This record gives sequence, C-alpha cells and structure tokens, in this order.
Amino acid sequence: MDGGATAVARAHSNIALVKYWGKRDATLNTPAVGSISVTLDALYTDTRVTFAPDLAVDEFWLAGCRSDATRITHVLDLVRGYAASMGLPTAGLNAVVSSTNNFPTGAGLASSASGFAALALAASGAAGLALPARELSILARHGSGSAARSIFGGFAEMHAGTAADGSDAYAEELLDRADWPLAVVVAITEHGEKSINSTIGMNESKASSPFYQAWLDSADGDLAEMRGAIHDRDFTRLGELSEYNCLKLHALMLTTRPALIYWNAATVAAMHAVQGLRAAGVSAYFTIDAGPQVKVLCRPGDAAAVQHAMALVPGVHEARISALGPAAFRLE
Repeated sequence: MDGGATAVARAHSNIALVKYWGKRDATLNTPAVGSISVTLDALYTDTRVTFAPDLAVDEFWLAGCRSDATRITHVLDLVRGYAASMGLPTAGLNAVVSSTNNFPTGAGLASSASGFAALALAASGAAGLALPARELSILARHGSGSAARSIFGGFAEMHAGTAADGSDAYAEELLDRADWPLAVVVAITEHGEKSINSTIGMNESKASSPFYQAWLDSADGDLAEMRGAIHDRDFTRLGELSEYNCLKLHALMLTTRPALIYWNAATVAAMHAVQGLRAAGVSAYFTIDAGPQVKVLCRPGDAAAVQHAMALVPGVHEARISALGPAAFRLE
C-alpha cells in the first residue's frame, strides 16, 4: 500500500455494573437506558488502521483472518466524514483494519466494546484527527453501544440521551481507577461465540418480554444508586446492586420469546460458588452480561482466593484476575 496513513490503538474491555439492554434508536445505535461499567486491565484489543490510496474497499482482518467489514466501514465512513469537513486527504481513502484480542472474541466478554473503542481511536488518529474523548465515545458508540464506555478507564457512565441526533448519548469517566482500586476475576466457561447476538436479543426482548417496560422504568433508580455507591466507595452496596441488576437483566432475557438463555451449567455453578464465598466471609459479587462468562467483583486482597474458588468450579476453563483498566490509548 503506497502512501498509507497508519495508527495503532489499544482499548480495554469493560463490564457493566448497571447494564445496557435495548436501543432507543437503532440507526444511531443509542441505548434505551444508561449504564455504568468498570474497565478491565486484563482484557484488551489492539487495532491497526491504515488509510491507503490503492485499496478498492475497506478490509477487516480479525486475528489474521479476513472478516466482514460492514460494521467497520460504518465507523470508518463517519471518520471519513470528519476528515472531509477538515479538508484532510484521508477523506477519500479506504482502509485496512487489523485487530487482535487477548481474550475470546464474541463470547460475552465485551470484545465488541474494546474492539470498536480501539477502532475509533486508531481510525481517527490515522485520518489525522485529534478528537476529544466525548467525540471518540460517540464515534465508538456507532459501532457498539458498550464501546462508548471503553474509551474511558476506571468507572464510566454511559448516558442514554434524549436528543434526536444522538449527540447526548456518550460516556464519561465517573472515577479514576487509582481512586478506588478493585479487582475482577473473569471466569471463562466457554471459548466459542455466544449463540445469540446481543443486538438481535435486544430487539427480541423489546418485542416480546412483559418485563421490558419495567426494565426501562427502573433504570434511573439503579443508576442513581450505583453512582452513590461509587461516590461513597461502598463496596457492599456496589456488589449487591451489581448482582441485582444482572439478575434483573437475565430475568428480562429469560422472559423473551423465544427465551434468551445465555448461561451454561458452569455459569450457574460459578454463581453458587460466589454465594459460598460470601457465606465464608469473602466479599465477592458476580455479574454476567449476554453470555456464559461470570465476572466476580472483589477487593484486590481477596482476588487470589476468588480466583482459586472459580478455578475449582467444574466447567470453568480459566479464571483470570484483572485490575481496573486504563482509558484507550495510542500505541503508534
């Protein structure tokens, strides 16, 4: 490729403590409810973007394999629009995107969050743009709703917004990771991709679950309570609300027709193991996204004990300890 403009970025996965499920506007990919998450240091995506004049179409390579570039092109088109408005030469160029994850892809570990956050930062950098964090968050949101949060480190909140153009649907940092160090043990129970894509699942829940409206109506209360727990550094309140919101989400999924059953036997066994840890005096709380993987919130001093307990659960392939992660950043 001649005359390429290249940038490489790393973004970390995040796990929502107050979950996002449902879309307000599918075209703009704005969420129906806000969300609050923690970014995970141990799970990340590295993405290289090169704009070049000799490319007929955008190319997307994931872990060395050519993949469908449709969603990638959607984000790149927005970047090219920014570049055109500033008269940059990258405005008319296609790009090759190469991405790798250090954890299973599409398995319920938020690889789309880290992936599209890394894409937003790398693509804008390669195009010659220096976008502020809020604009990067909005750009990443167009690829994946949860990616808006992976632009930030530590604790982040995604605002659902009300504006018709989606301009107020963005994430921002609530608390730096250094201000309240916590640990998350990630119990991986499957390495393959989850059976039902989240966007499809959200649409089915909206159309068929009798609990969908209750989910929308209760979101603001959960968000306010979680903000308070983070502000007060109240780990017990944070953990209890994380479990409650997680189980409320899965109740919504289970009452979707047909039911969205993302759990497997090891998922359920790990949940019981976390309850057993608490009964034994270890302060630990689980949360689960749309997938079979269990993430266990704990204090750093308890992380080794939690990891050991998760590793003993039948069906858990790996139990990985993570500190809270940083904001997305440029590698090149």
